[in-house]
Amino acid sequence: MRHLITGIFLLCCTVCHTQVYKQYAPLVHTYSIVARDSVTGEMAVGVQSHWFSVGTAVPWGEAGVGVVATQSFVDKSYGPKALALMKKGRTAQEALDELSKKDSGIDVRQVAIIDANGNVATHTGKKCIQYASHLKGAGFSVQSNMMLGSKVCENMYAAFKASAGRPLAERVLLTLEAAQKAGGDIRGMQSAAIIVVPAKQNNQPWNDKTVDLRVDDNPQPLKELRRLFTVQLAYQHMNNGDLAVEKNDMPAAMKEYNAAMKLFPSNLEMQYWTAVTLANNKQLTKALPMFKKIFLKDRNWKELTKRLKPVGLISVSENELAKILAQ
Repeated sequence: MRHLITGIFLLCCTVCHTQVYKQYAPLVHTYSIVARDSVTGEMAVGVQSHWFSVGTAVPWGEAGVGVVATQSFVDKSYGPKALALMKKGRTAQEALDELSKKDSGIDVRQVAIIDANGNVATHTGKKCIQYASHLKGAGFSVQSNMMLGSKVCENMYAAFKASAGRPLAERVLLTLEAAQKAGGDIRGMQSAAIIVVPAKQNNQPWNDKTVDLRVDDNPQPLKELRRLFTVQLAYQHMNNGDLAVEKNDMPAAMKEYNAAMKLFPSNLEMQYWTAVTLANNKQLTKALPMFKKIFLKDRNWKELTKRLKPVGLISVSENELAKILAQ
């Protein structure tokens, strides 16, 4: 009898391994949101889990096509396969139906999909570890499994609805934070990620995501994810400032640069290039105090300034350059 029981156990383990516990299929028990902005058409996925590098497994997206969150006992192929089907014209539900009917492990999967038209499809397998559930709204879905408490999805749903009118990435972050306030993953926190893709295809896969942030291993991944998002916003303001300079719109440029420095006041690089821009636009009096402050904190920026003149990145006269370097 003992040999029979052992044989049955080994057989069951073999079946589980082939269908579910594959080496390339991590056990990402987590909470996530997929969402579409009804105004801009942008689509996003946000996720947090007590699992290393959740951003490499759960969120998938393509501009003008859709987004996918695949989790629980993850089959990562749901991401690219669902996107490929939607690119061929399938709706989110049709893509999910086509993939799930071929999946012998569907009972342990949790998947959420949104297509470019805002159609939502979600599946929570009957063998996902409790607490496991999902809630669908207009143009979004929240889903979770292996949660500490039973109200995670309710909190996420309410947070996303309450944040209407804000940028999509901000709404997704607020939704993830609401999930954690409700108890989150029973094992705690480790990694988080957020992606945002545009409403329309741009035929530039290297520029396919407007937000693509990951925290792979951190005791407070949501806090770090928010910090990174703030940094990205600051650099977007810097880029907008550079574009304004190209158009010779200095008031707009300085507004953008000031917004960037307000978001990321400790970043010397933002301060430095703002000072360079001021100097290049005949506003040396405003630039000099900034250079002085920067050079006092790190003398390497002074050395860099010497190297800008030969390549044309600073267009001041030799006399003005001397004044800058004297700071």
